Amino acid sequence: MIKQLLTAFAAASFLAACSSEPPQQPPPQTQPARATSFMVFFDWDRSNLSAQAQSTIAQAATAFKQTGAARVTATGHADRSGPENYNMALSLRRANAVKDELVRDGVPVGAIQVIGKGESQPLVPTADGVREPQNRRVEIVVGEQTAVPGIFADPRSYCKALSDKWREYRTSQVDTVTAAAIAKCEAGNYAEGIPTLEDALIRSNIPLPAPGYRWPGRPYTPA
Repeated sequence: MIKQLLTAFAAASFLAACSSEPPQQPPPQTQPARATSFMVFFDWDRSNLSAQAQSTIAQAATAFKQTGAARVTATGHADRSGPENYNMALSLRRANAVKDELVRDGVPVGAIQVIGKGESQPLVPTADGVREPQNRRVEIVVGEQTAVPGIFADPRSYCKALSDKWREYRTSQVDTVTAAAIAKCEAGNYAEGIPTLEDALIRSNIPLPAPGYRWPGRPYTPA
């Protein structure tokens, strides 16, 4: 009798072992995509693109397409051979020239952020007035964008970013509509002020502070 019980117990254990599923393996850990950088250079006091620059920008556009969803930052620079305010404007013209070429290569304009640094961040430190070819450049950074920018968490700060962006590009233009929108934001009426400022920037082809998104974090693709 004991032998029969032991045999039955062994058979049941064997069947249970066969029917049980193997333990689930944890999914492999994936590393976040690293940002990829490119650099293009310019002739003295120029913002037009050379053939070499166009080739480099095409590589940056290809890198963007391979990421699926990314942000692209084009940061313009100038050497110290001209007035500081002129060099700031020149650095922006260079960055915008790169942006336009990226758009021609298939990068959505809403995914591109344009920044001008003027002569403030030289690649090669020089004395004032020195013409340095390596400082006349635009740095292109293509990086993964998987989350809504945190800037939308604080409407007051986002409104200020919009206002600063408008003043940066439109310092000599009086616009009562945008002035009223800035006043609304300063009074805490973000629901009316922010969309008006965003629309003004978009109509003027000025990149939003958070490329690819509109307040309060909605994905945005320009028509």
